[in-house]
Amino acid sequence: MAREELTRLTGNGNGTCGDEDCPNVYLTASGSLVVQGSVSRAFTPPSGEALVEIPEEVLREAVRALGW
Repeated sequence: MAREELTRLTGNGNGTCGDEDCPNVYLTASGSLVVQGSVSRAFTPPSGEALVEIPEEVLREAVRALGW
């Protein structure tokens, strides 16, 4: 899936983050969420899964964008 196929719910591409390198939350066409963040080593997830860390404010912004 290409980034262009996702709806970006957070971040505006301005400021210190640049255009695409900040923690962000995206919405897929099927309604699932894709989260971009720093790799976390909190624990080892099952095969095929990964852990990422995002700031709380990024998640709050995504919730507002979805109207939840």
